[in-house]
Amino acid sequence: MPYTHVQLEPLAEDAWLLRFGETIDLQLNARVHAVAAKLQSSLAKVECVPAYASLLLRLDPLDWLDERGRFSDRRLRDAIDVVMQQASTLETTSREVTIPVCYGGQAGEDLQDVATYTKLSPEEVIARHTRATYRVAMLGFAPGFPYLLGLDPALAMPRRSHPRMRVPPGSVAIGGTQTGIYPQELPGGWQLIGRTPLQLFDPVADMPSLLQPGDCVRFQAMDEHAFRRLA
Repeated sequence: MPYTHVQLEPLAEDAWLLRFGETIDLQLNARVHAVAAKLQSSLAKVECVPAYASLLLRLDPLDWLDERGRFSDRRLRDAIDVVMQQASTLETTSREVTIPVCYGGQAGEDLQDVATYTKLSPEEVIARHTRATYRVAMLGFAPGFPYLLGLDPALAMPRRSHPRMRVPPGSVAIGGTQTGIYPQELPGGWQLIGRTPLQLFDPVADMPSLLQPGDCVRFQAMDEHAFRRLA
């Protein structure tokens, strides 16, 4: 897993950006998470926030002073170079999370539209959506919103031309080549195909977000009765 052409860019006195590339790609995103995991274990005082193809580093500049008492980006770059070389052979283990989903009907108002657009039956859309294994590329847009890579290309569909002002919490949706889950009631333009009764974000929990960057996710279909009972 080579780490050539990785750029380190200053954003603020306490924030730097590691840029791995410019594309949304599973392999590239896996590199981001491998380096994040190694940095967190090797440099305890550095906070890592992964995105598709970049990694935000939050740090205390006082931890990176040179012999003259000045911040040394060279010290930081050298430490990151060492970590990235170690991460190039690191076998990362991902937590696996199963998300139950009630597909179609009131829980997934756009399922038929997705089926029509993709020239598949609603049943085949559900089958393909539950067959895949997804990676949480990053959290964004709203607290706890997971951007999931790994969608079957046959299910890719543009976002709605007119976004909804209110999308129910737990809504599972397709937007372009990705799938995601709305953690709270939010505005949004992704195509709604189902809904989970699980709470994706709890601000008072020890770990507020149910899903974390790098997690592997599988969806499991459930019927409306089971959904209402758990919801």
